[in-house]
Amino acid sequence: MQLDEYMAEDAVGLAALVARGQVKPKELLTAAVARAEAVNSKLNAITVWDLEAAETQLAEGLPEGPFTGVPFLLKDLFAFLAGTRLTNGSRLFEGFVCPADNTYVARCKAAGLVIFGKTNSPEFGLNATTEPLANGPTRNPWNLAHSAGGSSGGAAAAVAAGILPMAHATDGGGSIRIPASSCGLVGLKPSRGRTPAGPVVGEGWNGLAIGHVVSRSLRDSAAMLDATHGPEAGDPYGCPAPERPFLEELGRPPGRLRIALASQPFAPAEVDPECQAAAAAAARLCESLGHTVEEVTLPIDGDAMRDATATVIFANMASDLEAMAGMLGRPANNTTLERATLAYAAMAAERSSKDMARAIQVLQMTGRQLGQFFERFDVLLSPTLGAPPPELGHLDQDHEDPELFTARVMAHIPYTPLYNNTGCPAITLPLAWSEAGLPIGVMFGSRLGGEGLLLRLAAQIEEAQPWERRPPEIG
Repeated sequence: MQLDEYMAEDAVGLAALVARGQVKPKELLTAAVARAEAVNSKLNAITVWDLEAAETQLAEGLPEGPFTGVPFLLKDLFAFLAGTRLTNGSRLFEGFVCPADNTYVARCKAAGLVIFGKTNSPEFGLNATTEPLANGPTRNPWNLAHSAGGSSGGAAAAVAAGILPMAHATDGGGSIRIPASSCGLVGLKPSRGRTPAGPVVGEGWNGLAIGHVVSRSLRDSAAMLDATHGPEAGDPYGCPAPERPFLEELGRPPGRLRIALASQPFAPAEVDPECQAAAAAAARLCESLGHTVEEVTLPIDGDAMRDATATVIFANMASDLEAMAGMLGRPANNTTLERATLAYAAMAAERSSKDMARAIQVLQMTGRQLGQFFERFDVLLSPTLGAPPPELGHLDQDHEDPELFTARVMAHIPYTPLYNNTGCPAITLPLAWSEAGLPIGVMFGSRLGGEGLLLRLAAQIEEAQPWERRPPEIG
C-alpha cells in the first residue's frame, strides 16, 4: 500500500480493505510507522513506542472485528497495555510497566486494532495543552509553534498529521474536544458510563472523565463507540442504552431540532471573536438545514460549578499522588512532579470532607438543571474553546505561579467542562479556521444518552459543509 493511499482512508475504510484481502495488516502497520518516522520528530506526538507488542498481536493472529488490522495508538494516560511502558506524562512514572490490559484496551484489541504505541499527554491529564516536562511538548501539525491541545494532544496531532485515522483519547474537562478543536478533528465525548474505566478503577475524577477517540471522520467515531461501549461488572454508573448501532445513526435524518445557541461562556471568560463567529456561522448553517435556533444564556452558576470541579480534582489528585508515590516508591515532590500538580494536591488540604460533599451536590444540581434545559431544547450549540490554539508555553503546568496557570487554562476552556460535570455527551466538529490558519471547532451537546442524536445532526452538517481531511504540510 502506498503511503498516500493509506493516509487517504479512514479506519472503517482501512478495515474494509483488510476484510476484502486487498491489503494485509502488516502493510498498514508499516505505513503507519513510516508516516510516524517522517513527522514525529517535529511533532512529538508519540512518546512511547510499542512495536514489539504490535508484532506480537500480528504473530498471534488478530480477532475478527470491525477494525481488524487497523493501526492504533493509546493515550499515555492510565491506558494499561500489558508489558508496555506507561508514563502518564510524569517523571514520577519513569520505568513503569503495565501489569495487565485494562478493560477499554482489551475491547480495542478485541475489535482487531493493532496497538503500536502511546501518545503524549500532559502530567496526569491536568492541562489544556500537551507540554509535560517528562516527555516534552507536542506541536500542532498546522503550525508547529502552537499547541495541539490537551490532554489528548499527542493523539490529536498524530491523527491530524496522517499517522493514523483515529487514536485513543480521554476527556475529564474537555480533553477529547480541546485537542480535536485545536487540530481540526472530530471529537466526541460520550455520556458518563458509556465506555468502561475499569477494572482497577470504576471512575475517573468522580465520574468527570470518560474515554473514546479523536478521529478525522465521523463514521470512525461512531463505529469505535459501537466497538467499545457498554458497562462492565461493578460499574458505578448506568447509561441509557443506544436505540441502534451508532454507525447506523449517520444515515438517519435528525428531524427538525430545537437548537440553543450559547455564545456566552458557561463560566466567566473573555471569548475570542473568531470562536464566537464560528459558532454563529454554525447556527446559521443549522437554520438553513431546517432547525430552529434560539440564542440563550444557560441557567447555571458558572462560578459555583468551577469551584466544585476544582474541589473534586484537587481531592482526587491528592489521593492519587499519595497512592502512586507509595506504589512506585518515589517521593511526590518537585523532582518528580510539576508545580501545578503539587499545588493542586496541596490545595486539597485546604478543603474539607464537607466541601467535597457540597461539590458533588453542586455538580449533581448542575446536571439536573441541564437535564431540565434539554427538555426544552434538543441540542446546545457553542464554541468549543475560548480562543484558537495558543502558542506553546502559554499554558505551562510548571509555571512558577500555579494560580496564573490555572486562570489561563480556565480562560481557554469556558465551555467544555459543563459536559463532564453533568455527564452529558458533546461533540466538536472542525467547522472553521482562524485568520492565522489554525482550526476552530464548534461544539454540540445533548441530553444524557444523546450520542445518537448528536451523530445524526453531525452527519447532516458534514454533508452540507464537508470539513478538511487532508494532512497538513508539516514544515
